[in-house]
Amino acid sequence: MALRDMALEDEFALASAVIEARSRAGLTQGELAEKMAASQSAIARMESGKANPSGTTPKRFARATDTKLRITFMPAKAAKKSA
Repeated sequence: MALRDMALEDEFALASAVIEARSRAGLTQGELAEKMAASQSAIARMESGKANPSGTTPKRFARATDTKLRITFMPAKAAKKSA
C-alpha cells in the first residue's frame, strides 16, 4: 500500500472514531465544540478528515465525550512467518 493511501486510511479511521464517539455521547457538533472550547467548524473539519487534532485536542475531545483516549501503534506490514 502506498504511503499516501495509508495516510488517507488513517485519516478516515480517525474521522470515523471522532464521529462515533460524539454520537455515542449524544452530542451535536455545536454541543461538543462548546464542551471543548472549540468552534463547530473545527469539529466539522475533524469529522471530515480535513484537520488532524494535535496538542491537547484529543484529550479535550475524550473528556468532552466521556471516553478514554488510547493511542496504539501497530506494525504497518504483517510479520512474515518462518517455516
